[in-house]
Amino acid sequence: MRKLLALVLLLATATPVKDIRPPDQTFLTYPEWFLVFSPAEYAKFTRDHNPSDFPFIGHTRQFWQGYHAVWTATRGKYPFNGGYHVMIMVIGGSTTVEYLMRSLYETVIGRLAESTRRHGFTQEEKLAANVAQEYVDFIRVDPWYEFDFVTPLKRLWTKTDWFGPDLIRKWERKYFLTTEYGVKAIYGWMIKKATKAAYETPILTTVVIDDRGNVCALPRYEAFMASATALAKQGVGFREIAGNRGNILVTVIVPMGTNADHVLLRQPILTEAGRERLLIVVPVVQLSQTLRRYEGSVEHVFDY
Repeated sequence: MRKLLALVLLLATATPVKDIRPPDQTFLTYPEWFLVFSPAEYAKFTRDHNPSDFPFIGHTRQFWQGYHAVWTATRGKYPFNGGYHVMIMVIGGSTTVEYLMRSLYETVIGRLAESTRRHGFTQEEKLAANVAQEYVDFIRVDPWYEFDFVTPLKRLWTKTDWFGPDLIRKWERKYFLTTEYGVKAIYGWMIKKATKAAYETPILTTVVIDDRGNVCALPRYEAFMASATALAKQGVGFREIAGNRGNILVTVIVPMGTNADHVLLRQPILTEAGRERLLIVVPVVQLSQTLRRYEGSVEHVFDY
């Protein structure tokens, strides 16, 4: 069945064979990208809020809700992509464990340490908020396991004072952040070694055919949205993306209750009252129109 689908795609598209990606990828990549959206929300939240107030459990629930939604959307419509589902289960399982442990720690020990603070955020908390944003900026482009956790760990012990105001909170954060950065540095190194041995280097461009029949290559992943939006503003439409002429998934962040067509899932932004994420299923030929309609609100375009 998978070979038949590949043959049909090959015959129906002008996209080079090596640049064709399965149509279900636009859906199945959502859980992966939620693990970018969640840290992004955390980084923004901890600029001026305590980590103990972040909804780790709520985000864990949203990850699995998103996976269920895209699994339902692809089930029976495309050949079952066993490898991708296993990968989602692995990253989802590890994130669930991490978030449960962080929620438990932050709401008990972290909150007790916060209660002793009398002079605003400590140097360690400010450093952690900055590192959280650096991490998000990195994983929007590159795999998380390639992030340099060692440098923040060094900064934690060389760029923050050993003594000073709110000593209990300072040392509690030093302990927590040392553990977090250290464990992730080791785990990331292991994943990086295993990944390079098992997988080929990913293609970093997405081939598109516009509504005039022109074939061009746009940057993949995070940068695809900016490039596609720029073309949409110029009135350029899309006929085909990565060999696909069916549907493509788009997420937008909008006020709660916003009317929209073909919504696969609505998820409230748990740290921003009155705002929600919409997962919208858009025909490729309507992508430009959708990008113009939601200009400024588009979070991501899932380019297979």
